[in-house]
Amino acid sequence: MPALMPTSFCGTVTWLGRVIDSDATLRAETLSAAELKFTGIDGECHGGLTRPACVRTKAQYPKGTEIRNVRQLSVLSVEELAQIAGEMGLSEMDPAWIGASLVIEGIPDFSHVPPSSRLQFQSGASIAIDMENRPCIYPGREIEKDRPGFGPAFKPAAKNRRGVTAWVEREGPVAQGDTVTLHIPDQPIWKHFEDART
Repeated sequence: MPALMPTSFCGTVTWLGRVIDSDATLRAETLSAAELKFTGIDGECHGGLTRPACVRTKAQYPKGTEIRNVRQLSVLSVEELAQIAGEMGLSEMDPAWIGASLVIEGIPDFSHVPPSSRLQFQSGASIAIDMENRPCIYPGREIEKDRPGFGPAFKPAAKNRRGVTAWVEREGPVAQGDTVTLHIPDQPIWKHFEDART
């Protein structure tokens, strides 16, 4: 029996980008197309098969420990970016400010699709979702450069809307305008989930 179930939820790629050097700036450069490789997008500073452990995994590993890189890509949704912008009082949210790799339109409640879901592009390329991404202060610094006074509002406005982190499972091309289909794990929600969180 297949472990992943194709769904009727499909979206469209509306934006692509990459962050060259996050030590210098989180701002992404816009791409019209990209080749998804097992290491991520060429030139993306978050790429690679492994990465050093960071604050996201501090409960598991000392900072700097080499671990598998399941944060090659930052994927967001058009709908949630609009919600963030609206809550901040902005007319729009530039994905470049947030260091986005991909922005997808058409999949509801995108930040909460199940971990281990796949997004399969029309080329056959596929990415595996690790988990919900958490908002931080760094996008706010980029926003502040272009929209003074609005940067600090990003982190609270982006809670539960920051998209997901993902890694490349099957290589292939992706471009703006491509369609993408959501595949989810065919399993029930763990009945002890709420107990484990308390």
